[in-house]
Amino acid sequence: MAQLTAFGKEISKRLIDLGQPQKWLIEQVREKTGLYFDDSYLGKIKTGKIATPGIVKAIREILNLPESA
Repeated sequence: MAQLTAFGKEISKRLIDLGQPQKWLIEQVREKTGLYFDDSYLGKIKTGKIATPGIVKAIREILNLPESA
């Protein structure tokens, strides 16, 4: 399994803090962006394989994560 990036770890930690499952975040991102987003896509973002700006921005807004991670 690929290593999580610092941003990937932030996402995981924040979901734990919020008591929300990954599925919740996926639904929120889809709703906010209108873009296709699933477990696989989120996994690729968490491991740094892809970094679609609109998706990353939505994740940061939804989870209230600062830009400088």
